[in-house]
Amino acid sequence: MVEYYKLALSKYAQFTGRSRRSEFWYFVLGNFVVGLIIGLVGGILGDTISTGLSGLYNLAIFIPSIAVAVRRLHDTGRSGWWYLIAFTIIGIFLLIYWWALDSEPGVNKWGPNPKTGEAADISSHLVD
Repeated sequence: MVEYYKLALSKYAQFTGRSRRSEFWYFVLGNFVVGLIIGLVGGILGDTISTGLSGLYNLAIFIPSIAVAVRRLHDTGRSGWWYLIAFTIIGIFLLIYWWALDSEPGVNKWGPNPKTGEAADISSHLVD
């Protein structure tokens, strides 16, 4: 779990390429666990500290969270622009469904399948 969390953070602002389901969902789980820890610390030390820590953490992971979500959409064969559908209530459920889908097999226009490591010629899949 920690390896996938670190992997998502190491690609801090990389909006190109593809991310596996495990990388995405372990990143989500890691953020949830950190949020729980911040909440526990806040319960012990006070709400002001908890709010400050939570705000700093959310600010730090804002861009990596969007980047891994976009790369996950790429892995399912969709443009990262579909992430904007999150601004609608229905869109959130659609995104969760897409994020739960298996990787698109083979190479797509965002690169080789990270699950299988297929490194085929992607020039035929690139859009002009």
